Amino acid sequence: MIITVTLTPALDKTVTIPNFESGRLNRIESIRLDAGGKGINVSKVLRVLGMRSTAMGILGGSTGNWIEQQLRIAGITPDFVHVAPETRTNLKIIDPLRQCNTDINEPGEPADNSVYEEILGRILARAQKGDIVVFAGKAPPEASGNLYADMIRTLSDHGIRSFLDADDTLLVRGTSARPDLIKPNLDELSRLTGRRPESVPEIAKAALELQRDGIRTVIVSLGARGAVFVRDRILYNPGISVPVGSTVGAGDAMMAAFCYGESVGLLFEETCRLSLAVSAAKVMQSGSQPPEKKDIDALFRGIVLTEISPAP
Repeated sequence: MIITVTLTPALDKTVTIPNFESGRLNRIESIRLDAGGKGINVSKVLRVLGMRSTAMGILGGSTGNWIEQQLRIAGITPDFVHVAPETRTNLKIIDPLRQCNTDINEPGEPADNSVYEEILGRILARAQKGDIVVFAGKAPPEASGNLYADMIRTLSDHGIRSFLDADDTLLVRGTSARPDLIKPNLDELSRLTGRRPESVPEIAKAALELQRDGIRTVIVSLGARGAVFVRDRILYNPGISVPVGSTVGAGDAMMAAFCYGESVGLLFEETCRLSLAVSAAKVMQSGSQPPEKKDIDALFRGIVLTEISPAP
């Protein structure tokens, strides 16, 4: 079983505005509404890969009800704690002429500690030894920086694997709890190691240090520069050039591919190739809409990984 945890879901409202500029009148060319949030994005991509998951977290108000309905329609099992405050709405502005995205995200509302305790209880009621729980994205305002770390330690005591994709304090403290997998970008890797690696061998060395601290898999996403994958081998791909629809959710797609690969027993290299194909296929889509299977399959066939050595 795979469980995704999204503590700050959102209704993602994606608008297309050619030649968008601040400080002037902009006219919307098209609008798209999606159930959003990093863990939810992982669940949506898993469904494309043919795998069901349970999406957990916090939802509120009519917006939360709409998100839950959309997840059911998509074949994802929702098991959210419902609260009174309305779930946030995030605005994504896509400018196809300048080929750039602008995100305007609401912060969300604080939640009581009892809500987090209920989420953890629901995870423990569903998950069994060897299952994967994905903790993705931010926590609500005023939440403890130890929130993910505490949950990861509890799940580890029950033999349940945790995959972590967070930032700031949640990432640093969560990593100290030794989740099974983390997926930092270059800025986050720098925060974790206390230095900024620049070359690919330096990035590999920094990731390897984290892996040797007890994290089985470290994925460093480098955006257009590709990704570095560290487990028993260090693999690298310099990135795949595709038409850009939206970069929203590309990292979540990569995480979903690793969940899938781990669940069905793919070899590490094959899982890395799949994660690159899924991520690139997601970039081809608009908004937070998931990738298409035909694009994943076409990209997967052409992906080559290089085994590299870390910097001395």
